Amino acid sequence: MSTLAPLRLLREPWNASEGNQSNATAGAGGAWCQGLDIPNELFLTLGLVSLVENLLVVAAILKNRNLHSPMYYFICCLAVSDMLVSVSNLAETLFMLLMEHGVLVIRASIVRHMDNVIDMLICSSVVSSLSFLGVIAVDRYITIFYALRYHSIMTLQRAVVTMASVWLTSTVSSTVFITYYRNNAILLCLIGFFLFMLVLMLVLYIHMFALARHHVRNISSQQKQPTIYRTSSLKGAVTLTILLGVFFICWGPFFFHLILIVTCPTNPFCTCFFSYFNLFLILIICNSVVDPLIYAFRSQELRRTLREVVLCSW
Repeated sequence: MSTLAPLRLLREPWNASEGNQSNATAGAGGAWCQGLDIPNELFLTLGLVSLVENLLVVAAILKNRNLHSPMYYFICCLAVSDMLVSVSNLAETLFMLLMEHGVLVIRASIVRHMDNVIDMLICSSVVSSLSFLGVIAVDRYITIFYALRYHSIMTLQRAVVTMASVWLTSTVSSTVFITYYRNNAILLCLIGFFLFMLVLMLVLYIHMFALARHHVRNISSQQKQPTIYRTSSLKGAVTLTILLGVFFICWGPFFFHLILIVTCPTNPFCTCFFSYFNLFLILIICNSVVDPLIYAFRSQELRRTLREVVLCSW
């Protein structure tokens, strides 16, 4: 298996013929355009690690009542989104390995249906991951700028409605995407959503850090210690900024790949970029591996609960 099937539909542009792609690749850079041959074992290993890590995060949040708050519920949903990436990767890799070794024989029609289901899983995880990162950023923004009104603004009922809306929207949009994936307008909508969420989160974080800098100056001038609540909130903003940076690094190449599919499907240099699609998939899976590590190391409460979960001290 040369590519991960959940995103295989987008590995190469469909509006360029195979002959043109081959000629463009040959003339654009020779060996540099051959891409990377990533073994199935690497996909399988990363998928297993990500699945275990995110399961631990979900278990820790469910176990500790101190983590039963809207912010951690959103983080839990983000972990579930990461698990969707892992599950789709594991399922596809295992099926392909079994089929390649003749252990499993499946009709072509069933394989196509399986591909569609896994495609929907991976697309849903993309939309939900972006959405929950945005929701968490908004939640932190409200925590910092509307601290006294936070519990009246972000009630449990509103948090549940928000989570349900994100999952419903993700499911519907992934279904539409799989049905009309050859339409450039669908790709443009996905790219536009990605850029919108990035701009939204960047604006929120810039505003939050501007406030943090202002408070640091006031504290320095007055020689006072910051309150625990304010320090905790700003630490959460730093954590989410790291998450945003990791997400951008891991998902950016894939969305740039989509942009090139729309803008220059037959350009030789774009074709060379397409040949590294396997690398983009590895980065996507790495994002779901890194996210739980950030939660564990930057949240003392979650880190302590994770330790308890690992030691099975229920």
